[in-house]
Amino acid sequence: MPTKKQARALQKRRHEQYEARLAARQKRRQRRQRVAGIVAVGALALGGGAIALSSMGPVSPTPDPDPTPSASTPELGPPAGYAEGREWSAEIALDQGELSLTLDGIAAPQAVGSFAYLAQQGFFDDTECHRLVTETIYVLQCGDPTGTGTGGPDYRFGPVENDPADGFYPAGTVAMARAQDSEYSMGSQFFIVYRDSTIPSDLAGGYTIFGSVTSGLDIVEAIAAAGTETGEPDGRPAEPVVLHEVNVS
Repeated sequence: MPTKKQARALQKRRHEQYEARLAARQKRRQRRQRVAGIVAVGALALGGGAIALSSMGPVSPTPDPDPTPSASTPELGPPAGYAEGREWSAEIALDQGELSLTLDGIAAPQAVGSFAYLAQQGFFDDTECHRLVTETIYVLQCGDPTGTGTGGPDYRFGPVENDPADGFYPAGTVAMARAQDSEYSMGSQFFIVYRDSTIPSDLAGGYTIFGSVTSGLDIVEAIAAAGTETGEPDGRPAEPVVLHEVNVS
């Protein structure tokens, strides 16, 4: 079994390869967006100025076509049973203070196993929360090492676990982000609900609830109160939020 240092070195190499693929895809995406922008301008003129909403879900990262969404394998993700069917504790150190979480490895074994596996390799350390939503739903989204909303580990997993039938996510909920309508698109991105929210399900169901905040929710509330960089209800937090260290046990 590789040591923690060896595992982190392997994850770093994989992430560097992922970054190179991401950069290449970004260039292709930018070319497509330039073409789409020309088409969109014409559509707005013909449509009387109506603005179409994004097709992405409210807390969904931009889907990443590589790797192909699929269940995780031992070679690319945590071994089966990594969550041990038990409750875990997590501590997240921010500039603003420390968050304490409980993680439910019984109700959400895949999500907790993945979160613990990545945290123990230092995957989340010094990553920035890239998204804050302050209207309709109330969430802070984190866990992307690129800070763009498109990144994650080199594996994906699913399907959705432990999602609420009524779509209600109480304040303090910690849940996995994913691509819209895609049940095998979960990776490392997660969101913290800082105020009671109702998030509609889609074809894949709801969002995997894998934990809850036991202390420090007031820190997230204060971050949300500062709003986003642009003042819009959905964007990067105006107050930078960096996960300096994530410890699980």
